[in-house]
Amino acid sequence: MFPFTSVHPVSLSSSQSLPSSSPPPSISFTNTVLSPISSLSISSPSPSTYEANELLTALPPSSLPASPSATQPATQSPLPVDPDFQPESLRVVSLLPPVNLHPMTTRSKNGISKRKAFSASTSIDLSNIEPSSFKAASQSPEWQSAMREEIEALHAQGTWDLVPLPPHKNLVGYKWVYRIKKNADGSIARHKARLVAKGFSQEEGIDYYETFSPVVKPTTVRLVLALAAQFQWSLRQLDVKNAFLHGVLQEEVYMIQPQGFENEHYSSDFVCRLKKSLYGLKQAPRA
Repeated sequence: MFPFTSVHPVSLSSSQSLPSSSPPPSISFTNTVLSPISSLSISSPSPSTYEANELLTALPPSSLPASPSATQPATQSPLPVDPDFQPESLRVVSLLPPVNLHPMTTRSKNGISKRKAFSASTSIDLSNIEPSSFKAASQSPEWQSAMREEIEALHAQGTWDLVPLPPHKNLVGYKWVYRIKKNADGSIARHKARLVAKGFSQEEGIDYYETFSPVVKPTTVRLVLALAAQFQWSLRQLDVKNAFLHGVLQEEVYMIQPQGFENEHYSSDFVCRLKKSLYGLKQAPRA
């Protein structure tokens, strides 16, 4: 019985013998103690030759040990060996990939895959997208016209004049912002380009002293709507073009000339001295 190779049965005396007609002796395990393999020992004496023959006749032939008189050597190969055998001629049999037996049906199992189509040339209509840089916008006639319209509006309002940059003065940069205005049906109404000053480069105490954020309160809007409903007033909504340009700038702020719209009558060292509150300045909401 694994892991025990033997047990301690009741000891049999050497005077006891087994008759030829009796079955093989059985060992009783009543009140026996199992011992580990390392501490096991067989205490029963060796059986006689007659008793051993009786035990061997009761065992099946397959369990009997090989006879020492057998003529077949132990080192003989069970298969014939070809004298012309060469190990290099053997081929390694590759294992087949495992087959997915899951009942779920997928596109990969059915061999369905999206077709990869590559076009040699691709054309993009820049007028239908909002560019993020002046270089991209300058390639579209619609955006060029929008930028030209913005510059003309700034000149008409007297937003700046060109002067040399005074020493120890901060120079503010600019950025173009492009937006597509659409109608209610989703069609393009117009292309809007706005020149915005980089107000984050202004220095507090030099270019500005305080900032404002004018936002109308919801209570004020509801009051106006209630009065209009009470007195049957007609309400109209309008958009003031370049609303921030109507405010006069009190501080001296200098900005770089917009690229592509430099004044050829002045040197490249001249900069824009702002006289109106341009979008993006710290003073723009106040003015």
